[in-house]
Amino acid sequence: MDHRILYRQPLIPGVGKAKPGSISQPTGQISGDSFQKILDQKSLKFSSHALQRLAQRNISLGEAELGKLNDAVDKAGRKGSKESLILMKDLALVVSVKNRTVITAVDGKALKDNVFTNIDSAVVITE
Repeated sequence: MDHRILYRQPLIPGVGKAKPGSISQPTGQISGDSFQKILDQKSLKFSSHALQRLAQRNISLGEAELGKLNDAVDKAGRKGSKESLILMKDLALVVSVKNRTVITAVDGKALKDNVFTNIDSAVVITE
């Protein structure tokens, strides 16, 4: 019986050592700036229910409002929120922070005596 310990054995039986030059080298280098730009391009999506509510209530969001909404979702995400209520002027939006999706929208008229459930945070956007 041989009691020697054999080193440099393949981890998977039947698979030999890698041949020199067979390991591919990365062709390009991704800088931190370009990766950050890709992360920043994550925009909000609107569920069909939210789009329907916005249309029913004649609510339109401009580029400035969408930017503020994006910032609010980012803030909620940094705090670990999953579902957030975002209050903006006379508009309330329930947003899935994890999926970056607006779930529903409620305008000022419907806000009165309304109860929001299944949220773990609220973000108030002021001008």
